[in-house]
Amino acid sequence: MEGDVVEYRIDRGSGVPAYVQIVEQTERALRMGTLKAGDKLPTAREVVAATAINPNTVLRAYRDMEQAGLVELRRGLGTFVTRSLVRPAAEDDSPLRTDLTDWTARARAAGLERADILAMVTAALDAHDKEQHQHTPGDRERKEEDA
Repeated sequence: MEGDVVEYRIDRGSGVPAYVQIVEQTERALRMGTLKAGDKLPTAREVVAATAINPNTVLRAYRDMEQAGLVELRRGLGTFVTRSLVRPAAEDDSPLRTDLTDWTARARAAGLERADILAMVTAALDAHDKEQHQHTPGDRERKEEDA
């Protein structure tokens, strides 16, 4: 897949369907700015060659992303990104991204593996969300308060 912006990796042991992994990896690349509007996704044939998954699995992922308005199929040309999901704080040159990159390097140096780091980040996000939910009413609570 030389020249392509994204290379898909399928984790067969994750329990997550391969087409969902393709969608999630594409969304992650869109959020991080790795993929931008106008970029061409690898062809189904290229993804199949790199991952050894069924071509219909790739096509399903691409169809799902097309229905979500993230990509468009151009007959004879390929599949192209139609919009970005990047937020300013997630761009390559943002201070938050720099802090996270430094923190990840320290975590790796401390001997943590990818799964350990993901678990820590997920736990921190969960704790933050729980704390925010306790202090800030959600949409349902706001509607009840307004009534």
